[in-house]
Amino acid sequence: MNASKILQQLMQQAGGSQKSGSGVDVKGILGGLSKQLGGSSQGGSSSSGFDVKSLLGGGAMGMLVGSKRGRSMGGKALKYGAIAGVGMLAWKAWQNSQAAKNQPATSSKAEGERVDVLSGEIQERRSLELLQAMIMAARADGHIDEQEQVLITEQIDALGADQEMHNWVERQLKAPLDAEALAREADSPQAAREMYLMSVAVTDDQNPMERAWLDQLAQALKLTPDITQELEHQAQQAG
Repeated sequence: MNASKILQQLMQQAGGSQKSGSGVDVKGILGGLSKQLGGSSQGGSSSSGFDVKSLLGGGAMGMLVGSKRGRSMGGKALKYGAIAGVGMLAWKAWQNSQAAKNQPATSSKAEGERVDVLSGEIQERRSLELLQAMIMAARADGHIDEQEQVLITEQIDALGADQEMHNWVERQLKAPLDAEALAREADSPQAAREMYLMSVAVTDDQNPMERAWLDQLAQALKLTPDITQELEHQAQQAG
């Protein structure tokens, strides 16, 4: 499964016209999708990106994040673009929370490595966890219908998903939302923080269903209120 490749491309695609990983243009993703779903969705394989007003992922993630909602997301995490931004911002959130308690936040093996410094199968596994977190969070308000599920899968295929990844995405789009099961995939505190950060980036905490999902996930991941607050700040802060 080529999870890390797909995750990286989704985030770069979300950056739209920005170059060299300068970041995710969060507002640039869902607009294109609105047009795509609004009129020209006949087998179209026009892969113009999504002007999604949300996050991560051009076409596919644009749909996931909710073209129908028309909301705009801030998203420092997205502006950084690429996987590295997710790892660094999640780590920074932990450092800030430690500093607020006057506790040292030096690197510790117990905390786990950032996704961007992992390699091989370990990075593949973490990337899959982050993709799973994104998909579940995006589905939390129940807005994705069967037609959109097909379009999302096609968009991910267009990014070069192999058959195993294709099948996995299809399963994730239909699987029951289960915060406890998702949390069990996190193999370290850093992985848990990254999963929550990605979830925040594709949700609207003013939507009751999405807010409820974030609260369930935070509890399942065993994230303390100070950490979740800091992660939300990092994900939503513009600039």
